[in-house]
Amino acid sequence: MSAVKKQHTGNRDMTVTACGLIIYRRLQPVASSTAADGIKYLLLQTSYGTHHWMPPKGHVDPREDDLQSAFRETQEEAGLQASQLTLVQGYKKELHYPARGKPKTVVYWLAEVKNCTEIKLSEEHQALCWLKLEDACKFAEYEDMQAMLKDVHQFLCSKE
Repeated sequence: MSAVKKQHTGNRDMTVTACGLIIYRRLQPVASSTAADGIKYLLLQTSYGTHHWMPPKGHVDPREDDLQSAFRETQEEAGLQASQLTLVQGYKKELHYPARGKPKTVVYWLAEVKNCTEIKLSEEHQALCWLKLEDACKFAEYEDMQAMLKDVHQFLCSKE
């Protein structure tokens, strides 16, 4: 699937738009485990509001396309440079929900972290966890986020 090339000059019909990356890593497989068991997802806990858990994401800046925003926000929130990530082709998902009384769209891509890279949190987050699918879904309180994590996991497992 190709990246969105559209530039943002304003709000899309008053919809707030944010972009981010679902980041995962693969652990070395143990003889008794499947490759799916070795996948862990990065979730960050916000230092504001209800302290919910989510992948790195944020608002699109003017003159920036959606994918550029996702990489910039990941760098700002988790300290991960684009060169430390491998974008997985063929996965892109949009979530739609109300936020502060306005419709919000969040566009996510999927990326694998290269090697075991240290995560450096911004002031926007107070904690991080690498979690297997079941635990990631428990931490992610929102049903649409849980569904997306399950969808990502199924997508990754289908590629093996």
